[in-house]
Amino acid sequence: MDTGGYNVDVQTIRRTEYPQLSDAIYLDHASTTLYPKSAIEAFAKDLTSHLYGNPHSPSPSSQLSTSRVDDVRLRVLRFFNADPEHFDVVFTANATAGIKLVADGMSSLKGGFDYFYHFEAHTSLVGVREASGCSSCLESDEEVESWLNDDRMTASLFAWPGQSNFSGRRLPLHWAGRIRRAKANCYSLLDAAALATTGCLDLSDPSTAPDFTVFSFYKIFGFPDLGALIVRKDSCGIFNNRRYFGGGTVDFLLSTEAELFARKTYAPHAYLEDGTIAFHSIIALDHMLDSHARLYGSQANVSRHAFSLAQRAYKVMDRLTHDNGRKLCTIYGQHNSYKSSETQGPIVSFNMQRSDGSWIGYNEVERLLSVRGFHVRVGGMCNSGSIQLQVGLSAEEMKKNFAAGHKCSDENDVMNGKPTGAIRISFGAMSSEDDVVAFLRFLEESFVDVRPPQMVSRAYSVGDGERRIESLTVYPIKSCSGFQVPAGVDWEVRPHGLVWDREWCLVHLGTGRAMSQKQFKKMVFICPQLDLKNGMLLISCHNSPHLGVLRIPLDSNPSSMAALKCSSSRVCGDAVNILRYDTPEIMNFFTAAIGVNCTLARFPASLTNRNFKSDSRNQAQQNGPNILLSNESPILIINRASVDRVNDGIELRGGKKVSPDVFRANIVIGSAADGTDMPYAEDNWSHIQIGAEVFELLGACRRCQMICIDQDTAEKNEAPYLTLHDTRRINGRIIFGQHATHTPKLAHTTPATIRVGDPVKTWNLGQPDMDFQTSIMRNDVQQDSARRSFGSGTTVTPSPPGTANSLVMEGKTFMPLDVMPVRAAQQKSGFLGKLKSRLRLAAFV
Repeated sequence: MDTGGYNVDVQTIRRTEYPQLSDAIYLDHASTTLYPKSAIEAFAKDLTSHLYGNPHSPSPSSQLSTSRVDDVRLRVLRFFNADPEHFDVVFTANATAGIKLVADGMSSLKGGFDYFYHFEAHTSLVGVREASGCSSCLESDEEVESWLNDDRMTASLFAWPGQSNFSGRRLPLHWAGRIRRAKANCYSLLDAAALATTGCLDLSDPSTAPDFTVFSFYKIFGFPDLGALIVRKDSCGIFNNRRYFGGGTVDFLLSTEAELFARKTYAPHAYLEDGTIAFHSIIALDHMLDSHARLYGSQANVSRHAFSLAQRAYKVMDRLTHDNGRKLCTIYGQHNSYKSSETQGPIVSFNMQRSDGSWIGYNEVERLLSVRGFHVRVGGMCNSGSIQLQVGLSAEEMKKNFAAGHKCSDENDVMNGKPTGAIRISFGAMSSEDDVVAFLRFLEESFVDVRPPQMVSRAYSVGDGERRIESLTVYPIKSCSGFQVPAGVDWEVRPHGLVWDREWCLVHLGTGRAMSQKQFKKMVFICPQLDLKNGMLLISCHNSPHLGVLRIPLDSNPSSMAALKCSSSRVCGDAVNILRYDTPEIMNFFTAAIGVNCTLARFPASLTNRNFKSDSRNQAQQNGPNILLSNESPILIINRASVDRVNDGIELRGGKKVSPDVFRANIVIGSAADGTDMPYAEDNWSHIQIGAEVFELLGACRRCQMICIDQDTAEKNEAPYLTLHDTRRINGRIIFGQHATHTPKLAHTTPATIRVGDPVKTWNLGQPDMDFQTSIMRNDVQQDSARRSFGSGTTVTPSPPGTANSLVMEGKTFMPLDVMPVRAAQQKSGFLGKLKSRLRLAAFV
């Protein structure tokens, strides 16, 4: 039976060899593929059965290591059909280290060298230009062909990727032979890191092979973390004048006399592998080669299998459309490439558009994928040229984005109406049809817009029932458990939020960065309590009571803070100076509680240089409210009626309901006494008054996967995020709750305070009868607040006093106050057609 190259035994292989895939859908093989269980076990048995010493010694254990390394070196050459008579393998840390080794050799040439590189080159290839005398980026295959016909003969290096790590396009390999025939004194460097992952790299003909080829073994076999440079022996002259030498690469050396040394010369690896090689990793590679051959037969089989999956994914993704006919996916690369693995690797890179043509941010997609157990790559993929070429950003646009704050791996996924990167899925030897089907179903269910058969609305009465504060929560330590303010206690409100809120954090002792519950879920077990009577922060760990209780003084006077160490850190992308607790007692407590080397740090209000971040996109407003260690704003407010509505949606899914604390709000506004609350009424509020204090609402809170962490057990519960994705995704942002800041009275003689049970009064956007302070709430303020919540295309349509206003977004009038379960029509796409229940905004035309 013709399977189109698909390995029908892959499910059996996955069950026995890849237990790590039992609850994951891994689609990032272009970054690294996965290692088989049997190879790891064989490697562990080998290490515990034999004594391996440093190869730079004549001892029996050292000679055993040398023998094994020599055997593996030959196996690597055979894997690529490279004759050891003409080629040698130099083991490196990774492909990038191999590239740098070539750059060092070229830069040692008398007179330096000229550098030419392909537009689709990985960042590691582009970096070589800084070591050259002059460099030129060849912006297309046609430019490469034109350059090949140029008869200039200066010492030069041409580098290109065998496969684009961004789009998967496979570039011509014959350029190496062309260069050798047409350009004397010009060398070729092939970056095969992406190609070798599943491709068949054949170096059997030394006359057409690249002079230098680099790749990483973890991309091919999953393990070890090791790379290599395959050098063509006839091209090794560039290393003759390399200045640096390391241990093991010289036959003779006098430390007291400069330039008196003799390099080893019998093989390129002998004088290029500086210092002790990673001999244990090389021995591990031997076992990986064994398992690869036993499980998959050959790299050609892997190539056919992985490509068949990418081809199927591409064909379906290219047909996915919204109900209005607009395509969901914009797929990058040459579309005719998917006809053959000769021209296309097993990669599909893409972005998605909504039915109105606006772009869906790739970070939003990645968050939802992570919640659903998918592993993909998003962003620029370290390939600036492909972002320009494929995504369609000009150099000027990219410079403008950088000037506006965009950096690698930040939250700015759509700027000035264009994506700044892409989503990449990639397949490997152990990928399966089920992975493809699950991913396609995810795209269809989550992003294909289907018009409901009828517009559904539900009436809510807007009564005069009085709301009160249900709870006040302070989070003294960022990302740890909250402290519930007791009923009857007046709690001070300061410009940066509730007093003591997020004034401390945990910092990693290795990186110095502030830690987050998203990465370290055990932080939910850290329980800070505020003992105001004795001026102490009491810290315990409720799953480890044996650790006892830490007592941290609340006093922030300079004299009491003198023992703390000032150090730099990063919080949500911001560079800050923090005061770190370095006593063994504190460091040991948190290290034991979290299982990571960390300690406590303080960020008192006197040090703050952080401000409210508008649009939830890490763009701080210079004149906005001050914040301490919160992500975005001084105060976060949620509405009990909205929590209840989320739980209704979770219940429809058959999921586990959540308590308000999963949203980590400071203020929970209770339901109205007469039961007339509207869910998501807070979307329409511009200001609220709690007791005697007034708060301005700054915009909706953009949500991430952190709400999937149960705040009592640290267990994963994806239901709230998935429900909000279906019901509260507006302009690509999943929102819930409102950011707020305190608006102080003109003459405050006593500290501003609020307490649990205080009455709450709300003002809607556009409501004219506001009776507090001055008339600062003009229409432009109301419009601005709406746009912060829902996007720049939003306007406010005022309604009569006492009624809810409507929002006009993209030509339609929405009441962003509720979401309705409706039955979608039968899907028209054909491949995954089925009825499904979707939750949508109630629209009024």
